[in-house]
Amino acid sequence: MSAQNTLGNGRIWRFALVVAGAWLLPACAVERPRIEADDGPHLVSLNPCMDAILAEVADPDQVLALSHYSHDPQSSSIDPLVAERFAVTGGTVEEVAALNPDYVLAGTFLAPATRGALERMGFPVAAFGIAGTVDDSLAQMREVAQLAGHADRGEALVARVEAALAALDAAAAGQGERSAVLWQPGQIVPGEQTLVAQLMQRAGLASHTSARGMGQADYLSLEVMLADPPDLLLLAGAERGQHHPALSELGQTQVEAFDPSLLYCAGPTIIRAADRLAEIRRSGA
Repeated sequence: MSAQNTLGNGRIWRFALVVAGAWLLPACAVERPRIEADDGPHLVSLNPCMDAILAEVADPDQVLALSHYSHDPQSSSIDPLVAERFAVTGGTVEEVAALNPDYVLAGTFLAPATRGALERMGFPVAAFGIAGTVDDSLAQMREVAQLAGHADRGEALVARVEAALAALDAAAAGQGERSAVLWQPGQIVPGEQTLVAQLMQRAGLASHTSARGMGQADYLSLEVMLADPPDLLLLAGAERGQHHPALSELGQTQVEAFDPSLLYCAGPTIIRAADRLAEIRRSGA
């Protein structure tokens, strides 16, 4: 028996388990369980960072639902016009079971009771942690593509990321190191062990806050910023202090906008983040 037939049979027998609860499915999800067997693995994502990868490597009809975060512009790493093509789920067991997926992509923060219930019903759960390095993210891209049955698309996405990073390296070459602050929403700063910090290092940007003993999610006040400014301020927040008129008077500090959506996830977002940093470096920052 082929792997696809085995997969299809699993979807068919699970239909009997979930059809009785299908009425619990909210309007934002698919209206009835799917039992097609011949069009490849079907997936549900409960993880906003996996949403972005899945949208790149799977056929649209393989994606039964993304996480509800992807329909929220404040938390999504997917272009809104792309995200709206997909149904979303709030992540309850009833919603996921009614969709009848072959795989569920989740985060390591998924409640053990939820994961246990899904696995007892025959829905394999692949849990992914936060990618703290480029290598971690590349591994996740390949794993999601494998689950979707499109390993070649995973390799193509990896190649695009590596090309963007190579362009970032080239943009930073010969520019010299500059001190930089990434001022995130809530007026916090990133730690050194984060992916965005790794990208900034590749861009030749030395963390101004880390050099002063600040770490992950530490609060940076306007007063401290004004008293000890960096060469470059990457402004990703919208608090009042982050848009104070006094910032424009820092003659030796270049201020550049940095889209906060570039901070949420790794995956394809690395390409956009690397492109933005390369653009800033080419401008002389």
